[in-house]
Amino acid sequence: MFRSILGWILALVGATAAVLSPFRTWYDGRLGRDYRIGDLFGGITDSEAGIAGSILLPFAFAALLTLAGLLLRSRLLVALAGVVVLGFTVLWMVRVGQARGGLTVDSEGTGLDIGVALAFGGGVLLLLAAAVMLGRGQRRRRVDGDKHRRREPEHDYEHEHEHGYDRDYPPHERAPEEGAEQPFPWRPGPGGPGGPGGPDDRPPPPDHRYR
Repeated sequence: MFRSILGWILALVGATAAVLSPFRTWYDGRLGRDYRIGDLFGGITDSEAGIAGSILLPFAFAALLTLAGLLLRSRLLVALAGVVVLGFTVLWMVRVGQARGGLTVDSEGTGLDIGVALAFGGGVLLLLAAAVMLGRGQRRRRVDGDKHRRREPEHDYEHEHEHGYDRDYPPHERAPEEGAEQPFPWRPGPGGPGGPGGPDDRPPPPDHRYR
């Protein structure tokens, strides 16, 4: 639960920062929304762009991907939004560096400004959100002692009474009558005449084979 809430917060903050960044100064006092998307691929120019064709468009698309990823609990969509924001930010930095012969950071407002920091930070937060949040297939397993505890097999007393205690055990071996032929000397049964474990004090019958 904590990871889900933290992922939502990071994703929303990152998407908000990315969308707000084009309305802040990016470089040398120039707003981010003044840069055209075509300038990122063909070279930076001084011509201003409309909102629909400015760098705001991919950042707004990244925000929509973030919302879709949060609603669908898709870490892939949130991570893709972070890649879009960081990709366009880095591409812009490369093109501006080529056009200006390098990038500078100073306190006079002639170098990289707060808009770039918001865009870069928003992309990083989106990637962190994708790493933290729980996806659709990563539900926390509730530990239930009664459910996960190994259940011992119950003792079936009724079955045992039916098939165990009421079984007809074979009767104890009885001594052969006198005069019968015995191939071997007679021995009392394991329980004797007195029952299981009882002593048997009777003498063995006489062996008639040697008479």
